[in-house]
Amino acid sequence: MKILMSALAVTMLFSGNIAAAQDAAAGEKVFKKCKACHKIGEGAKNTVGPALNNIVGQPIGSVEGYKYSKAMKAANEAGLVWDEASIAEYIADPKAYMIKALDDPKAKPKMTFKLKDEQKAKDVSAYVASFSSTD
Repeated sequence: MKILMSALAVTMLFSGNIAAAQDAAAGEKVFKKCKACHKIGEGAKNTVGPALNNIVGQPIGSVEGYKYSKAMKAANEAGLVWDEASIAEYIADPKAYMIKALDDPKAKPKMTFKLKDEQKAKDVSAYVASFSSTD
């Protein structure tokens, strides 16, 4: 019985991780909400928000030609770099992310939209990452 319960617990643990995996295809659908401010893909240009091509692995606040908030400029100066996890955390709550990342309770990015659903934020992050080169 103990072995069966242990096996069940391990199965549940792994199945939870599978369900929490990032899904770029699902992220593409959710990204439609982001298109009001952000462009991505061939020919994408800065609009209300910066274009999101090739941001994974790049310093935060470094899209050429975009006018960033003081908080994003500070993140850039601090050497913070985007990865899929930081993008997902930022998307979930931009202000909370910047406050934590900069250890500054007054840090305030321009982005106010919050995608509070953790799985959807991870999916959007995976979608955005699919537009970043990995070389």
